Amino acid sequence: MMCALQAGRRHKKVLLIDHAAKVGSKILISGGGRSNFTNTECTSKNFVSQDPLFCEYALKSYPPKKFIELVQKHRIPFHEKKLGQLFCDVSAKAIVKMLVDECAIAQVKTLLECKVTQVLCNADDFANRFQIETNLGTFSASHLVVATGGLSIPQIGASGFGYQIAKKFQLKVTTRHPALDGFLFSDDELPFFKSLAGVSLECIMRAGTLSFRENLLFTHKGFSGPAALQASLHWNIGENLHINLLPDFDALHWLVGQKSKGNRQLLKNILSERLPSRFAELFTGTKLQKILPKINVQKLLVSDLSDDQLKQFALDLHDWILIPKSTVGYNKAEVTRGGIDTSELSPQSMEAKRVPGLFFIGEVVDVTGWLGGYNFQWAWSSGWAAAQAL
Repeated sequence: MMCALQAGRRHKKVLLIDHAAKVGSKILISGGGRSNFTNTECTSKNFVSQDPLFCEYALKSYPPKKFIELVQKHRIPFHEKKLGQLFCDVSAKAIVKMLVDECAIAQVKTLLECKVTQVLCNADDFANRFQIETNLGTFSASHLVVATGGLSIPQIGASGFGYQIAKKFQLKVTTRHPALDGFLFSDDELPFFKSLAGVSLECIMRAGTLSFRENLLFTHKGFSGPAALQASLHWNIGENLHINLLPDFDALHWLVGQKSKGNRQLLKNILSERLPSRFAELFTGTKLQKILPKINVQKLLVSDLSDDQLKQFALDLHDWILIPKSTVGYNKAEVTRGGIDTSELSPQSMEAKRVPGLFFIGEVVDVTGWLGGYNFQWAWSSGWAAAQAL
């Protein structure tokens, strides 16, 4: 809608086609229904792409402050939750209404429940270069902008149609993965996670070279919560996750200090002073069983362990290493990592270099943002960039 309204403002004749019954479904479900519509700290560093600088021009040309000005113009109350993340005070419906109203002002025509069946191209006829065949008839246009999103959350209509259009015109598409998603673990690890389902804690989770300090939520089959979602964007199958369970605390100094004071508490009870008790009990049992396989570790006092054993336990607290089986998948993933290869597109206009008049914007492109409003800002910025070139 951003591209459509911006093009309409430039007095272009615009037809917005949507196969859904209503517009903005992904906006409506985002941010718990309040839409994390942008991030004030958004830069190219907050995105994953084969070309890390591809998104820079669009983001600088239409930065978060421009979208915020539009939100303020419509008097939509909003607040910063944390780390530059902006949310509507009341409902994401306000953002959708704002975009719909702006499209109406710009005289954009919208067709809902309009399913595209085929896209044809006649390079010799500029005015009618693209023919879009749909269940509501065939439409012709000199320019075609593809803003079909990715594969994530198919329940609200997501599909791979944008990638099919790219391949039809022989444009490269990178490998795609579900991202901003939870993690699943192998069957032999499920009893551990199932017994912790619903427990949450703050941690630093690292995937690859990037670390995120966020809350981690245990599920029946693995991890969810902001820490897991952030890490999933930077994780590949077979790689380790590294978790610091006590990011502001020197566990070794603390535990050795408790021992030297003659503390007669069970180790799991001492740990529960810093971590949820259910997690402290299971984590202590799992880790100490490897250190002391023939002992009932649940009965161990902190004073029963040698300094070397406490050192190993403290290392595990600060660098808990796990290898997930996979992420949860597209049904739960907030975005798709990968997409139309950025080498095929102009970073200034989002136009396909080898197919004049054909543009790709938003999630369908190989530009994927972190959790926190970055992907919506990419949608606004890339849509604005394409509109200026129409």
